Amino acid sequence: MSATTKPSDAPEPRSKEQRLKQFLRQKADDGEMYFKSKFIADEVELSAKEIGALMVKLKDSATDLEIEKWSYTSATTWRVAPA
Repeated sequence: MSATTKPSDAPEPRSKEQRLKQFLRQKADDGEMYFKSKFIADEVELSAKEIGALMVKLKDSATDLEIEKWSYTSATTWRVAPA
């Protein structure tokens, strides 16, 4: 094993974006879901502000998910569905 090879059982570091994307994929497996960032913040260990910024990025980059800003009533409601 070379010095640059990682052990296969070592957990891969996951970025905030990867954590959120995995969470959304799992939740959207059953069909579309609607949520406000503040209500999922604890589950993904991110702040509502971080989630909002990441959702804008994921809207364009997550080809396996349909992400759209659904409405705004005291906070943005997001709609997520499998693509």
